[in-house]
Amino acid sequence: MVRTRVGYAGGRKKDPTYRSLGDHSETIQIDYDPTVISFAELLDVFWASHNPTTRPWSRQYMSIIFYHDDEQKRLAVESRDREAARTNGEIFTEIVPASEFYLAEAYHQKYRLRQVTDLVKEFDVMYPALEDFVGSTAAARVNGYVGGYGSLEDLEAELDSLGLSPAGSERLLDIVRGLGR
Repeated sequence: MVRTRVGYAGGRKKDPTYRSLGDHSETIQIDYDPTVISFAELLDVFWASHNPTTRPWSRQYMSIIFYHDDEQKRLAVESRDREAARTNGEIFTEIVPASEFYLAEAYHQKYRLRQVTDLVKEFDVMYPALEDFVGSTAAARVNGYVGGYGSLEDLEAELDSLGLSPAGSERLLDIVRGLGR
């Protein structure tokens, strides 16, 4: 992942917030390098990360794929159809054109990373401006590792590129080791 940001999309209300969401859904915006991972592979991760046969209990928490062009739409529909055949159930995930994305409040950004205060302090020094922290590839990668995504081997391979101090690097390694990845 190059960057991840959480926010709201899919609705008509201007400038939604968590407390005044309107008809938007909570979502994640992912910037990725297609030479490293394809949109189809991202869809595989999406389907493996939740149960699309569960009816959403609100628009806020619905399962939704936003596409940006006809090719992404085609791939999303094909992946939904494969998932329906695999589960032999009704799929409640919607596939809709991307609309304006509204960034969620600061406390929602890099949520898992924010639970590890010593690492957050390091990122605060590296990125004193919130928009730089939110847009940071390193913060996105560390957030993923802290959240249980990525292997120890993957982390070891990229650890030096994350900008952490030796103590921060060791702390992150300990977390990932503790997760058994």
